[in-house]
Amino acid sequence: MDSAADRPSQFIVIGENIHATRVVLRRSKRFVADDGREAIRYAAIDGAPRLLSIPEAIKRTHDYDEGRVKHVKIAVQAAMAGGAAAEEGLAYIHRLVHDQAAAGAHFLDLNVDEISIRAEDQRQAMAWLVGVVQRLSELPLSVDSSSVEVIRVGLEAAATSGARALLNSASLERQDALDLAVAHDARVVLTAAGQSGMPDGATERVDNAARMIELARAKGIAVADMFVDPLIFPASVDPAFGGHSLDAIRQLRRTYGPEIHITGGMSNVSFGIPARRIINDVFLILAVEAGADSGIIDPVQNRPEDVFRIDRNSETYRLAEDVLLGRDPDCRNYIRAWRKKQLKSLRPSV
Repeated sequence: MDSAADRPSQFIVIGENIHATRVVLRRSKRFVADDGREAIRYAAIDGAPRLLSIPEAIKRTHDYDEGRVKHVKIAVQAAMAGGAAAEEGLAYIHRLVHDQAAAGAHFLDLNVDEISIRAEDQRQAMAWLVGVVQRLSELPLSVDSSSVEVIRVGLEAAATSGARALLNSASLERQDALDLAVAHDARVVLTAAGQSGMPDGATERVDNAARMIELARAKGIAVADMFVDPLIFPASVDPAFGGHSLDAIRQLRRTYGPEIHITGGMSNVSFGIPARRIINDVFLILAVEAGADSGIIDPVQNRPEDVFRIDRNSETYRLAEDVLLGRDPDCRNYIRAWRKKQLKSLRPSV
């Protein structure tokens, strides 16, 4: 396998940040509370300072009480509702799209599942958001949802663009998503989820993914249009989880060769661990070395060309790698270093 440093130009970024679950923490510098107005601070694409107001309904949510503000949800709801707040919501979405594209995204992943618990609201939001984002960017879209019907609506709306969309995702528990991919000439993310639950270990991941690959082939989907997601779970939950995903990536690459794409939600691995960017950077390096050629990532936070040049000889890199390879149970050494402020930036520009 070639080294990570040799692969940045081949790495396909599925930009994940236009997603209704995304949060800004109330303790962050982006959160503003002034004269009774609470808002998210941002800059419009022309550089002008702006504020995305937080509506009262959001302030009454459990997430808000625990310090999390779902900023993308706010922007989409404001823009769709019209009225005085609509322009601010649109400007905020425009900034998100601009930043993802400028940071090197090849696809823009859209998900509106948390806009509402009502299926009809989700379908309307997906159709609306696809239309808006297509007017703001020529990048192809990745249509992402837990609902096949919401994905269907998104792909139908994306058909007005000349760019082929990516369906995120199909699995053994929802094989009908493959028919949608065929009907809309979409590329497709195939996950390693089982028919009734998540996989346990590398072997089960590979077995599930192999079944999905064969099902997709049988429907005429080209291997080059498949993005296999072995599923990446938090290393904070089980020290073996990082190794399971990396082993599955290696086996899939050996079995299917260079034509198939291997991707995944790379930042999932760092949930529950402090200084997440460090963990995400190191895992991305390890995943690429194992054979991944794509990632569902936020390229603004984890710009691949920066990640692939990080200092791999540092103590910080070693500590993060130990977490990801199961050599630091419960992340004890890593967290101890974080508490002592001994973790250093891995980025070459710092």
